[in-house]
Amino acid sequence: MNENTVLVLGGGPDAEHEVSINSSTAVARALNESGRYTAHLHLFDTLDAGQLASLPGAVVFPVLHGPWGEGGPLQRMLEADGRPFVGCGSMAARAAIDKLLTKQVALSLGISTGPAAVLYALDDVPPIALPLVLKPVHEGSSVGLALCHTPQAWREAAARARELLARGTAAFMAEPLVKGRELTVGIVAGEALPIVEIVPKGGVYDYDAKYTRDDTRYVVDPPLPEGVAHAVQRDALRLARALGCEMLARVDFLLDEQRGPRLLEANTMPGFTSHSLLPMAAARVGMPMPALCDRLVDEAIARHHAARATPSSAAAVRSS
Repeated sequence: MNENTVLVLGGGPDAEHEVSINSSTAVARALNESGRYTAHLHLFDTLDAGQLASLPGAVVFPVLHGPWGEGGPLQRMLEADGRPFVGCGSMAARAAIDKLLTKQVALSLGISTGPAAVLYALDDVPPIALPLVLKPVHEGSSVGLALCHTPQAWREAAARARELLARGTAAFMAEPLVKGRELTVGIVAGEALPIVEIVPKGGVYDYDAKYTRDDTRYVVDPPLPEGVAHAVQRDALRLARALGCEMLARVDFLLDEQRGPRLLEANTMPGFTSHSLLPMAAARVGMPMPALCDRLVDEAIARHHAARATPSSAAAVRSS
């Protein structure tokens, strides 16, 4: 097999199927533009181990978003397949997709994060004081997110959440709704990228603001109070290392004027669309999309070779 071939995977069974198609198409195009690698794009709805094994590519670049594609199941399949792949291992993916577990890891590191409560099926009143944010524990891209300012808004959001729970969504959580500046830090190959501030026009960075509208403003390396930028980049990298996803991640924070930065969540497969934040930050430090994608493939190959050279540490490398 040609060592310079990369299998780019996109689509998948998760709610972010269309976003994944856009991201994976952009990754394949960038790799082919660079000239160092030849990308083969494979879009799918479902994929099993036999189908994966039959697909060409010396390295796999999975660009899927959601609990199956970035929450562990696909990563377990890729580990069994045996080829180098971009992104974290299955245990790290499973930990990072769980927003509550991510908060626990952050707190163990001394990283500030807000309180949260799991939605109980029999909750007839909000589990924490209004206003609150209700969102799935194991989704990304603000899928299923609802802002509840009033008891009526809470009742409607909780009813929708219970419908999704009945269809298989694992769990919902409630967090206090806190006003602040939304900041995100991309992590590539163990290094923190410049901070990006997200300024949605309507004040809510939901799915539409991320992917379908063009009125959200992004500020790379925004002016921040003294010490905040360093603290956020440091904590993003510390969390990514603790979770085991420092090859590629994006860590989101809310800057509360009174309490400082507070962790929101971590993402182990950030978007690569025209609206996506990690490529935007990478470009600021001289890594346009082709160079960024090349760097990630290089890192996947290097870590794979390191794991094979030191079998005793292979498990640790696979989960990093």
